[in-house]
Amino acid sequence: MTAALASPAPPPAPSPPPPPATRTRGGSRLAMLAAAVTVVLWASAFVAIRAIGDAYSPGALASGRITIAALVLGGIALYYRRPLPRGRPLLLVVGYGVAWFAGYMVVLNLAQQHLDAGTAAMLVNLAPILVAISAGLLLGEGFSRWLLTGIGVAFVGTIIIATGGTGGGSVNEGIGIVLGIVTAVLYAAGVLAQKVALRSVDVLSATFLGCAVGAIVLLPFSVDFVQQTMSAPGAAIAGVVYLGIFPTAIAFNLWAYALSRSDAGRLSATTLTVPAIAVGLSWLLLGELPTVLGMIGGALCLLGVAISRRR
Repeated sequence: MTAALASPAPPPAPSPPPPPATRTRGGSRLAMLAAAVTVVLWASAFVAIRAIGDAYSPGALASGRITIAALVLGGIALYYRRPLPRGRPLLLVVGYGVAWFAGYMVVLNLAQQHLDAGTAAMLVNLAPILVAISAGLLLGEGFSRWLLTGIGVAFVGTIIIATGGTGGGSVNEGIGIVLGIVTAVLYAAGVLAQKVALRSVDVLSATFLGCAVGAIVLLPFSVDFVQQTMSAPGAAIAGVVYLGIFPTAIAFNLWAYALSRSDAGRLSATTLTVPAIAVGLSWLLLGELPTVLGMIGGALCLLGVAISRRR
């Protein structure tokens, strides 16, 4: 009995781990916050491109924008010394660097020379639908009822914006329509390739290397960028710097963070708010008053994205 009394008490059983929903709730909130900041910055890019489009050609503007982003992210990547991907992940990075960080930006700038902002936004917003369908078929994400319903509602809102939401006339030229569709395809291809690459590549490396590939591809336009910068007004130069740092370096890095923690289809649906936000920013910054259709369309975009986030 004495030995039994002297023996130490057994250690307490470890507490059970929290359920998965509790463990991931904070990460999910951060991903949604990153996505929200991204769509605002991307919407501001449409306004900036429209404001400085007369000072730079499409290729020169894309080259300057992506080169500035690559330099900013390169300095950060050098500081943290991230490992470089190899093999298939590296090929995926190169693929979306060419399609998204180079081709998309040039074609988008060119499309906005042929289309009004509303029509361009409508065509670019074909991309989330392409991403949702492709992710459901190729990445096994499936087709949520709420996701499909939300995308449908938001796309109706985008069409309403395009038909009269910006208060401007619609050019609707055939070449602009084709360029807008090409832009959406490049966008969707870039998102899908990046989603797969992020399975083995960290967020910073995925964004920096994509920008670096885009800058290399756009090197032929760098001479035009330098020449046009020498004669561009200070506001236009500041606009390029803004595009390189905020809608590109910061926004694409936040997007990669959110994409690594979300389904591609559900996350891409959040970008359907971009036209509505762009209309609002145009009102505030460029004095372009939204019409009643613009406000209705914007409300539908926001409602559609809210529906798509339901589970």
